[in-house]
Amino acid sequence: MGSALGDTGIMLVNTLINLYLFVLMLRFLLHASRADYYNPISQAIVKATSPVVGPLQRVLRPAGPIDIATLVVALVFKMAGIALICMAIFGFPPIGLLAIAALAGVINAILKIYFFAMIIMIILSWVAPQSGHPGALLVYQITEPIMAPVRRVIPSIGMIDLSPIVVFLLINVLDSFLVGTLSRAAGPLAPLI
Repeated sequence: MGSALGDTGIMLVNTLINLYLFVLMLRFLLHASRADYYNPISQAIVKATSPVVGPLQRVLRPAGPIDIATLVVALVFKMAGIALICMAIFGFPPIGLLAIAALAGVINAILKIYFFAMIIMIILSWVAPQSGHPGALLVYQITEPIMAPVRRVIPSIGMIDLSPIVVFLLINVLDSFLVGTLSRAAGPLAPLI
């Protein structure tokens, strides 16, 4: 019973770490896609991440669309989270495996955000195509930078836009190739990604 309780605690800690990593990566993608920072959802994301990202942003300025400070904070946060869980189980893991697992976790979070944003965008296009809701606008602003290049190559067939299918395929290929390869390289830390 103690082991099951310990496993549940580890799962809860890992879930909380991944949720905050998700919010950090949302902030990263908001900057990368040049989303509207006056959107109330954007402001909530920035407010939730500013205590950890703000001090580092004074030193690490964004390089064009890449918010380096947020990326560094996300990697360090994921590394610290994995290290904390590992120390509770079997001790401090090798730093190389820790870095690989953290990188896989960050890439996985970005791909999941795009995946779910695409699903939301597709559902909204059927249910409320002209929605002015802040969430709908934010989803559109985040997904448009990856959708626009695909739309230029693959035009719509009548009213059917095939670009989400191609983007879903690309997300799955990147997930299996990048995250899968990094997960295998992370060895025993792979379940914590």
